[in-house]
Amino acid sequence: MKRELSVPGIAYGGDYNPEQWPEEVWAEDMRLMREAGVTMVSVGIFSWALLEPSEGAYDFTLLDRVLDLLHAHGIAADLATPTAAPPAWFFKAHPEALPVDKDGRGLSYGSRQTFCPSSPAYREAALRMARALAERFADHPAVAMWHVHNEYGCHNAECYCDESAAAFRRWLRGRYADDLAALNDAWGTRFWSQWYYDWDEILPPRPTGAVPNPTHQLDWRRFCSDELLSLYEAEREVLLEVAPAIPATTNFMVMHNFDALDYWRWAPKLDIASNDHYLQSADPESEIDIALSGDLVRSLAGGPWLLMEHSTGAVNWQPVNRAKGPGELRRNALAHVARGADGIAYFQWRAAKAGAEQWHSAMLPHAGTDSRIWRDVVRLGADLRALAEVRGSVGTAEVAIVWDWNARWAMELPSQPSGELRFQDLVRAWYEPLWRAGVAVDFVRPDADLSAYRLVLAPSLYLVDDEGAANLTGFAERGGTLAVGFHSGAVDENCHVRLGGYPGAFREALGVRTDELFPLLPGESVGLSDGGTGTLWSERVHLSGAEAVASYTSGPLSGGPAVTRNRLGSGASWYVATLPDPATLGALLDRIRSEAGVEPVRRTPQGVEAVLRRGHDADYLFLINHTDRPAHVAVAPDATELLTGKSAPGAVSVPAGETAVVREPR
Repeated sequence: MKRELSVPGIAYGGDYNPEQWPEEVWAEDMRLMREAGVTMVSVGIFSWALLEPSEGAYDFTLLDRVLDLLHAHGIAADLATPTAAPPAWFFKAHPEALPVDKDGRGLSYGSRQTFCPSSPAYREAALRMARALAERFADHPAVAMWHVHNEYGCHNAECYCDESAAAFRRWLRGRYADDLAALNDAWGTRFWSQWYYDWDEILPPRPTGAVPNPTHQLDWRRFCSDELLSLYEAEREVLLEVAPAIPATTNFMVMHNFDALDYWRWAPKLDIASNDHYLQSADPESEIDIALSGDLVRSLAGGPWLLMEHSTGAVNWQPVNRAKGPGELRRNALAHVARGADGIAYFQWRAAKAGAEQWHSAMLPHAGTDSRIWRDVVRLGADLRALAEVRGSVGTAEVAIVWDWNARWAMELPSQPSGELRFQDLVRAWYEPLWRAGVAVDFVRPDADLSAYRLVLAPSLYLVDDEGAANLTGFAERGGTLAVGFHSGAVDENCHVRLGGYPGAFREALGVRTDELFPLLPGESVGLSDGGTGTLWSERVHLSGAEAVASYTSGPLSGGPAVTRNRLGSGASWYVATLPDPATLGALLDRIRSEAGVEPVRRTPQGVEAVLRRGHDADYLFLINHTDRPAHVAVAPDATELLTGKSAPGAVSVPAGETAVVREPR
């Protein structure tokens, strides 16, 4: 049973770290939180050293005062187990709990998340802390949710110490039913004399003289994700035992550059899915990354979710950390709400004056309340109050994109036909035209129930097991439209090449067979018969029932098929054997989705993002204007624009750089 958050409306707040400030500042914090419309803050995330000054000696007086103060001012607490940052005394007592990197270097404490996930001493101390915290505060009226740990795997997704090696072997014995012959078969250890005769011979994939075994590396990634998940589950079990009614979450990191954890395995373990999302300064269209991330988190959650962290302005960890432009704070936050967020929170409430993140923006910046950020924060609080009724509504989509962490890990291992392939980049290339067209998208596992969709896209599914391949094929056979990108279906779940020609698992469903791959060099391109160009990849495709929709017009494969279409049962399947330029790919996907009967959420001017959340008796249309000119969009005759409270009979005007949220009764 999943427990629900009791905070009404769209929750609003951020990480609150009062321990960084003298107590006389706290009263001002409460006054300003109320002015900004804050309703929930995360507390205690990095406070372990203060809450347990020595082993087994707990001091919760600071949290007592903070939680009482929050409750007195009507602000709920998302109370954290502070286990992401063990104190110095712990490592002095247990130096074996410190992590070891891939090159065998032991890391020191003095930062956060510098612990080995497999350390028994760490696990024992973390569970002790979780229990003490729960026993002290389970009945406190301010506590609305448990925030378990923080950003699992952010800095210590992998540890290569001997304790981790032993844990890896235990995990492998479970995966392969204690059958070493099964592991040897799965890993293909007859190659290069890698055969194992004893479990104790197996190590983590530490640096070696040549290319490591790919299945060994893939199982290591699976193990590392599961090992951290086991820590979350252990803490969650303690909290449930003491406080069975309080929901729990931990903050995912569904972002451009984080791939350490298989969140499909994690999501069912959370009462409420939450996510941290930060923009890349170098991304000129970061609004696309916000949308992709939001759609993926909503899909993981199966509905609404919480944005646990993002930034009001600049971060502190990129090569160049730029402030956000005018209106960007508001647009970013409301874009997350549009994609299903029922809570908006920031790191952090008050900008730090000391420490590693002192140059990270916050809701209350160094400049104080006489600042653009503060004015934007107050305005956003009012916006979220106006959107209270949107809470609990859901997005609906007829298009699904297949996303699989196993496929991502496997494709980005060394010794591929091309080292230029990046899973996230390929998925975004296919996602972007749909975003520009205003088409709603869900993300799915390969083995997901696909009955709600008309069109399923698999831009990059290098690894797929038989069940997933059969599920996707069956979707098309039953009348759906399936489109598959190059180098998909190539290997099974053990990274074994599927013999007989590419694209392996999808060869018969797509009606094509490839006998040789011709990946393209950086900067190299091939012409396409539809007038576009292809980059990254090409391959010699033979038609086995499919028809050629576009062909190569230059390069070693000139005249051969580059895009194909096949009739499959009562549906259709497409294969795209290169990466077309954005305009060409956009036109192709427009054709494919039109054939599948998929329409945009709403017709809007170019540059105006349209997203729909569906409630019990009304639809909520979010219109985000990313342009420098006003836009006019047709809406229902009985519509109301919620942010202004004004009726909008038949049409709404969205100023440049602004957002409108329209209620359309059903």
